[in-house]
Amino acid sequence: MSQDISSKNERIAEKPDDGPKLDLTSGIMLPVAVVVSLIVFFSIATESFLTVRNMTGILGQASTLLLACLGASFVILMGCIDLSVGAIVLLVGAITVKSLNLFDVGIGALLVAMFAGAGLGALNGLIYAIGRIPSFVVTLGTLSVFTGAAWEILQGRALRFTSYSFEELAIGQFIPAIPNIALFAIGIWAILALAGRYTRFGRYMYFIGGGEAVSRTAGLPVLRYKIYAFALSGLTAGLAGSLAVARLGAAGPTLGQDLLLNTLAAIVVGGTSLSGGIGGVHRTLIGVAIIALLDNGLNLMGVNQYTQMMIKGAVVVVAVLIGQDRTKSTVIK
Repeated sequence: MSQDISSKNERIAEKPDDGPKLDLTSGIMLPVAVVVSLIVFFSIATESFLTVRNMTGILGQASTLLLACLGASFVILMGCIDLSVGAIVLLVGAITVKSLNLFDVGIGALLVAMFAGAGLGALNGLIYAIGRIPSFVVTLGTLSVFTGAAWEILQGRALRFTSYSFEELAIGQFIPAIPNIALFAIGIWAILALAGRYTRFGRYMYFIGGGEAVSRTAGLPVLRYKIYAFALSGLTAGLAGSLAVARLGAAGPTLGQDLLLNTLAAIVVGGTSLSGGIGGVHRTLIGVAIIALLDNGLNLMGVNQYTQMMIKGAVVVVAVLIGQDRTKSTVIK
């Protein structure tokens, strides 16, 4: 019996014709058109928008957001949600600075951040999958726990570090005008986009999001892959926190505080359905570009942060209304 189930899993994972059709281009033209429209609008509205210095700044800001979104995209793709991404960024950022100051690990702090982030994400996954508690409730609770732990480490103040080699990971420019953090983010995005398309892990995310009950009936290891998805979400959030600290030169209590809205906004605006099974990490890049351009352009125009929150919230709602094929989402979770 176990051999039959195993062979069935192999066929599901390895034969694309037997699985969900992963259309990389369907529905992507609208988000791309929005990106182009924003660039044109802000270029006209403010002279400083379309400058090399500002574009470099946008790349740095967008890279942290992209890294934070990558793993979370898989969580949403399988029909769950991770509200603790910003808190993991903050906590791992604080752990990174402590590691640098106490042990002088240099670029090794990046490995510390990856393990710490993956561990925090796996904790989310274990509580959710084994405890059978809704992911919304689990990650809302751990958001508070992780934030409190980070504030305990930081003691309410910004912690700085003095490792030049670690700083260079983010602010150095291997390619002129493009910060290294952007190269990291694009590289990891490309790897995970390919993983979402061509690996068993990626295909299982679509199957679970498209129909968890059917996936269980087919013999897929649903609980295990849910834990994997949350661990990946924590890992990429940890990378985001570590590289954000490298870019800023310090970890402060406000690190990652805007990522709760921005990560969800970028993923949904990019075209990944909150109901699961539709979209993918390949779309997240476009969503991140939209949110980063909005943030930067509105700041240059002098729009206050409260109005910006209202605008971004409206963008998310509009994106769900007109940018996703809701006929494929038979269940609204």
